[in-house]
Amino acid sequence: MTWLALSDHTDCRLSLRGLGADKRAKPALKDDPNTLLMRGTLMFETRYAFDADPQVLISHKSTDHGLRSLTFQTTASGSIAMVQVRDGKIVHAALPVQRAADTDVVRVTYSWDAAAGAGRITLERPGETALTSVNVANPQPLSLNDLRVLMLGQGDHTFAPDIVFAALSDQIEPVGPMSSLLPNTPVATPWGYKTVSNLQRGDTVMTVGAGVVPILHRLSRKVPARGSFAPIRLRAPYFNLHQDIIVTGDQRVLVDGPEVEFLFGENAVLVPARHLVNGFSAVKETAGTILRYTQLLLPAHETILAAGTALESLYIGQIHRDKTVLQASMLHHLDQATLPDHPAPTHQVLNWSEAVHLACQRAA
Repeated sequence: MTWLALSDHTDCRLSLRGLGADKRAKPALKDDPNTLLMRGTLMFETRYAFDADPQVLISHKSTDHGLRSLTFQTTASGSIAMVQVRDGKIVHAALPVQRAADTDVVRVTYSWDAAAGAGRITLERPGETALTSVNVANPQPLSLNDLRVLMLGQGDHTFAPDIVFAALSDQIEPVGPMSSLLPNTPVATPWGYKTVSNLQRGDTVMTVGAGVVPILHRLSRKVPARGSFAPIRLRAPYFNLHQDIIVTGDQRVLVDGPEVEFLFGENAVLVPARHLVNGFSAVKETAGTILRYTQLLLPAHETILAAGTALESLYIGQIHRDKTVLQASMLHHLDQATLPDHPAPTHQVLNWSEAVHLACQRAA
């Protein structure tokens, strides 16, 4: 798979050979305005306000050789709707958006296979495991000219201020659980620290509270280095780190101490890295366009030790019990019998306001 385009409010890029770490030796598409992308994925993250007026989030419209358009918009009924027009055909789908207290950002992933006549739109909230999907019947391909209008703004297009980023791939991209560590992250094993990229199924790692456990799988994925996938540097010696590590904003860090017990009545809590950013112990990391992240799948969702700090391993809940969700995830190629049931996290997961309150208490 190859990420071909990435857009935000400061930069727009499209390369037929792929972006950054995803660059190929040969173009994925012929450089012709009429070349059709028959199969692909459009992903975007956007802020979503229930009380706001309906608006177009991202769209393109071309009128040469007939009307062609693709539009994603919010609706008064509380959903995100997609409408595609091509060669007189109209394709439509809508996804309901549920209210949430912690974040107003949602991720929409639209994948299509025009030759198979099938598509899917999925809505997720970064850092959460629940997702909502609807099937799209007879999705239409996008021409290279359409893609340039949509992703580069070369014509009649909309890219709303609420959009965080948009990215385009030439393949069906997975949804659901995501990897969150850079491959060079050192992880504690019975034989010392090893980089996570050098660990594999059957190896063992040290965990917090559960001792030595086996690795069921190591999962990796390339994603746009924007939005919830943007890298965050956790800096040593904070969080008991003996060296800096880089994670996604959704990676949860186990935090303990007397302030945790006083505020939350627990020995430790889980805090998403994006809530820890404060300009000194955790900072936003400068990145290119595409990054590869990896993570370990453990039997009971144990907490691993990475460079001295305790981090949550990959959480998959009971995904293997839902074949549709499993097939759409990055776990789809794995033997279903090797996938565990993960109970809910044993530690409370802090939202943004709780994390800020904890930070203020620790600084006092």
